[in-house]
Amino acid sequence: MTQTHADTATLVVRHQVHQHHEQRYETWLRQTIDTASQYPGHLGVDVVREHQAGLVNFTCVLRFDQVQHLQGWLDSDARKQLVTEAKPLLHAGDNTEVLLGNDFWFTPDNGQQPPLWKQACVTFLVILPLSLLVPLLWQPLFRAVPALGGYVASNVLITLSIVLLVVYLFMPLAMRVFDTWLTPAQKETHP
Repeated sequence: MTQTHADTATLVVRHQVHQHHEQRYETWLRQTIDTASQYPGHLGVDVVREHQAGLVNFTCVLRFDQVQHLQGWLDSDARKQLVTEAKPLLHAGDNTEVLLGNDFWFTPDNGQQPPLWKQACVTFLVILPLSLLVPLLWQPLFRAVPALGGYVASNVLITLSIVLLVVYLFMPLAMRVFDTWLTPAQKETHP
């Protein structure tokens, strides 16, 4: 059986930590990331931190190549032990959500995905400026080091730069900016 893109699985973990526990949590988080990375199918971790009203909100996104590998991490004794160690640091417990494919960007807190055309518009608005700007920014290096300016090397560097900027910086920002527009309107019901 060939693996499709939809087979990938994402674990979204949301933790609220009091600011006075932030350093201890950061140490715990590094240990957890290191442990998770040793499990089969692990594809990487993204962490977003937001300070708000005396709390630090951590959103950790762990990606695995298939649901079975993600489930192996979720069911592991190592993860259970790590969660037990973190509980005294957490304000609201261990909140987890499993998503399939690339659902993470376009799954708001209410769990309803926006229409595909809106997802396409936001993705286009993020990627188009980067696809125009990033190659220009690399040009001085390509001129200075001709080996990097070759067809394959230059495309690898440009594509890698765009992907990293989209995933780590611009798509999360775009999701906050367009949140209201992306969130489907709730239909009112009258008794």
